[in-house]
Amino acid sequence: MILETSHRNKDISLLINDLVGKPFSFIKTIKMKGTVSKRMVIEESSDNMKDYLNSTFDATYANIELRPLGILVRIIKGTINFTWVIPFYQLVIYKGDYSSLYAQGRFVRFRKDGAFEQSKPFLHKLMRQKAKYESKYDFLNFK
Repeated sequence: MILETSHRNKDISLLINDLVGKPFSFIKTIKMKGTVSKRMVIEESSDNMKDYLNSTFDATYANIELRPLGILVRIIKGTINFTWVIPFYQLVIYKGDYSSLYAQGRFVRFRKDGAFEQSKPFLHKLMRQKAKYESKYDFLNFK
């Protein structure tokens, strides 16, 4: 679900908290050594994400916020902010020469540059958090 979050809206905040949980507490954030990635450049996206990205000549930036039950991908398009809310059970991460996030029939691929390299520890933290979430439901053997 993608929401327009340029301005604070209590209803949208409640919806986000219901889907992916409330933000981590200040103490928990310090223990985790941060819950927000560096600003990364979106290199490629699915066709149904094009409305939320800048034109081909302008770089579109995004960062990822970790929540207890999922992530928020905050996309900056000019002066408008969009938030892509992704619960862990819908999130698929592809990691190779680049890193991509897939969920809800959409994907974004991040450019491999200096900012991406600085965000690698955060992406490892994200994968550990997702594995921890999935281990809670490991007894549901759907294979």
